[in-house]
Amino acid sequence: MIAVFNGALDDISKAMKLHRVWIALAHEDIGDQHRRTTLGPLWLLVNYVAFVGTFVFVFQPVGKDAAGYSAYVAIGLLVWFYLMEVMSTSVALFQREESFIEGTTLPLFVYVMRLALQSVIRAGYAIAGCVFILVLSGSPIGTPWLWSLAGLLLILFATPALITAFAFLGAFFPDSQFIVGNLLRVGMFFTPVFWVYNGQDPVQKYAYEWNPFTYFLEIVRLPIMTGEFPTHAFTVTIIVSLATWMIALLLLGRYRKQVVFII
Repeated sequence: MIAVFNGALDDISKAMKLHRVWIALAHEDIGDQHRRTTLGPLWLLVNYVAFVGTFVFVFQPVGKDAAGYSAYVAIGLLVWFYLMEVMSTSVALFQREESFIEGTTLPLFVYVMRLALQSVIRAGYAIAGCVFILVLSGSPIGTPWLWSLAGLLLILFATPALITAFAFLGAFFPDSQFIVGNLLRVGMFFTPVFWVYNGQDPVQKYAYEWNPFTYFLEIVRLPIMTGEFPTHAFTVTIIVSLATWMIALLLLGRYRKQVVFII
């Protein structure tokens, strides 16, 4: 077990020393995705704002404050879209990088960080749109925003672990990319992204309290919406993040050299 963890940490350490490689590759990916478009990566901002506007227009509950619900949905979609993109794109990561994995000796974690940085860059445009909506909706800027920032940093901490775990899942079970994609589409409706938990409906209560994604949303949303530090949400999220890292390190340490034969 110790050798497995040492192998994983060694791979991560080598990848961190090659940070210029995965930074350059991530920026190249973003550029390639929007090449020859008029707005370029700004389309990421436009798409996010359009989604928020649509959800607010369609799902705003009767009698609820429009500005408050706009902030609620803006933060929920920001976090959910980020997590959904990370997980759905991670499943096919090693298949997409097959030529690099077979033709180079780069540490496997380089490809993990390449996707992680790419996701962070894309999320940066959504964050800009989210801040604009929050200011426009009248959310007061104060100390709670720092707690939300801490929540975002915790999500960033968990991102490489999520990518690693789902990438190995996709390598061992290629069909999982379709399973994960479908589950995430359905999971959006079982996660308080745009619906507000009222504490009464039993199905809604189960979906809220036993859904780990709920707490990833709440560590970012609750400080801004309520002005309070969500201790329980942070505790659950930290536990889930550490557990995910344990799984990721075990997989990376055990199978990093076998991936080239699996894919």
